[in-house]
Amino acid sequence: MATAGTSHPTLTTRILDLTVVGQSVPTPCTEIGTGPAALLLPALSSISAREEMRPLARELAGGHHCLVPDWPGFGAQARARVPLAPATYHAFLDALLAAAPGPYALAVAAGHAAPYLVAAARRHPDAFGRLVLVAPTWRGPLPTAMGERRAKWFGRIRRAIEMPLVGEALYRINISPPIIGRMMRAHVYAEAAHVTPEVIRAKHRITRQSGGRFGTAAFVTGGLDPVGSRAEFLALFGNDLPPVRVLRPERAPRRSGGEMDALIATAGVEARTVPGALSPHEKFPREVAAAIRG
Repeated sequence: MATAGTSHPTLTTRILDLTVVGQSVPTPCTEIGTGPAALLLPALSSISAREEMRPLARELAGGHHCLVPDWPGFGAQARARVPLAPATYHAFLDALLAAAPGPYALAVAAGHAAPYLVAAARRHPDAFGRLVLVAPTWRGPLPTAMGERRAKWFGRIRRAIEMPLVGEALYRINISPPIIGRMMRAHVYAEAAHVTPEVIRAKHRITRQSGGRFGTAAFVTGGLDPVGSRAEFLALFGNDLPPVRVLRPERAPRRSGGEMDALIATAGVEARTVPGALSPHEKFPREVAAAIRG
């Protein structure tokens, strides 16, 4: 898939017409590269979209045909209005694998996408040759920062953000460019020099998609957490999975890094260290690709 006269692989867009929990979910996917199939799943967050996987997909394109979908309710386009709950995201991956079954020699998932991929690998034992989890997380930002003792507030915060008018105002305040920049410097990129005005503008455009506050409200408050505890998260892993590699960023935040370390300590999961914080695949794609291959 290279353009004539150049070695740069060509990105194309494919729309998969999926049905998820009884609703039509047109799903844009980026495709790039040649070779065995690879599925790359972006993180779930206020500023996540399939575009975040492009640098890594370009690095892998010489040896894999990469498919990179957007999650329902996220991405840099109009959002499908589906129930924002874990069951929807499990059903989405089932529908995706029915429409584009692979099989995939490689599947990569970032952040919150990791436990969804592992669960899908359990439901579809022949779909994936191996799994790579980049900075895997299972718990949303507020439960991670505030702990379960304040769990009663999470639903209230989500409902407030989902409210007409008031919710939109709250959302705009909390995803303003200065706040996005502060968040990215603190724990998304780790390298302040990478958080340029251009990057902040691009991330802000993602948050301004119509209906964007609903996915953010669900994710931030733990409404998309596929499991309820570390024990449940670790129980997803076992000998009946394809080989699993965890890429642990050097500068992951303390609490998130602790969950990664707990996973790495379990039997049957190997680990590589990569630079960066919670989104190393965006700013260190070459190093992440090398850790996937090595």
